[in-house]
Amino acid sequence: MKDISTLEDDTIEENIEVEDEGFAEMFEESNRKTGRWLEPGQKLTGKVLKIGAEWIFMDTGQKGEGVIERKEFLDLDGTLTLVEGDVITAYFLSSNHGEMRFTTRIGGSTSGSSQLEQAWQAGVPVEGLVEKEIKGGYEIKLGGTARAFCPYSQIALRRVENPESLIGTRLTFQISEYAENGRNIIVSRRALLEDEQRRLKEEAQAGISEGMTVIGTVTSLQDYGAFVDIGGLEGLIPVSEIAWSRVKDVRDVLSIGQQLKVVIKSIDKEKERISLSIKDTLEDPWEQVTAKFPEGSFHGGTVVRLDTFGAFVTLSDGVDGLLHISKLGSGKRINHPREVVKEGEQIEVKIESIDRSNRRISLALAGPSRAAAEEEATISEFRRQADDAPKGMGTLGDMLKSRVQKGKK
Repeated sequence: MKDISTLEDDTIEENIEVEDEGFAEMFEESNRKTGRWLEPGQKLTGKVLKIGAEWIFMDTGQKGEGVIERKEFLDLDGTLTLVEGDVITAYFLSSNHGEMRFTTRIGGSTSGSSQLEQAWQAGVPVEGLVEKEIKGGYEIKLGGTARAFCPYSQIALRRVENPESLIGTRLTFQISEYAENGRNIIVSRRALLEDEQRRLKEEAQAGISEGMTVIGTVTSLQDYGAFVDIGGLEGLIPVSEIAWSRVKDVRDVLSIGQQLKVVIKSIDKEKERISLSIKDTLEDPWEQVTAKFPEGSFHGGTVVRLDTFGAFVTLSDGVDGLLHISKLGSGKRINHPREVVKEGEQIEVKIESIDRSNRRISLALAGPSRAAAEEEATISEFRRQADDAPKGMGTLGDMLKSRVQKGKK
């Protein structure tokens, strides 16, 4: 027969159990009502709130914290690989008395066939040891006596140069096929890597905006531009955005692996396209164009392109002018600019007019007109100097006449 104190203890324990069960039911009912009920295998991302001796406490965004075994975050040396405040991704396992259990993977020698089947159904990753190479891929030990097959194409995002280098390593996989009560299991590591890549891509996209200046690395060169990695995202610099001057071949200006500063021109999230510009990081040559090329001045230039209506002449990097066909024939009618000039030719031109708002410069051939202009300028300067000379000395004739008269006296 139990004494009174023992009966009281039993009653308290029963009450606690009833209260715990009631709380668990209320918790589950609350989740159902708010539409935030978690399904086994559901993936969540949350911040590490506290690190205990055996458990990691995680903010789930729900009415309660999630817990994960601390040993899941230890490396081979037993060192903890995260700190409080880190953001982690985990999979929901179960809820018991209001406590939500999570895991980053299922693994270890205790992983039985039923647990592996549940992991397959819920999409929870499993940990496996790459034991050996077999035809077409690898044999993976998942725990206990369970064996799985991972094709070469599913072990990484890209082809592994040395397949034997993975033997003996512990990796995380997703079960893609589970049959014959666990006797036929096919796993994929690539599926998890692609999922992580998508997550990082979404985070990177959330951290960029149009007009932002970032540092990138050239990953590929094409005739139409250069692809640049800007921290997990890839953008394109069109050939027209590489420099203010005309770029004929991207490979003459950029190289793979080169780091450079770029401006994000546009972001198309639906098509997953990012347009970049080097040109926008450089000073606009048109800002000083009126001071550098005043109307009426003469300059040397290079013919860069011929069209039916005229020739385009580069005056400096990023500054081109148009030499209209009507200015090329020296008064004679011509059918095409090529009758007078050719691409690559160095010529002398006169700045006739500048339309800065539309970035247009009208040119004329210098030729004889420049010589005439220089001659006129020389004559004008001579006349100015003559006008500035002292007036009391008279002409040479007056000076001789004065001397003769002085001799007679």
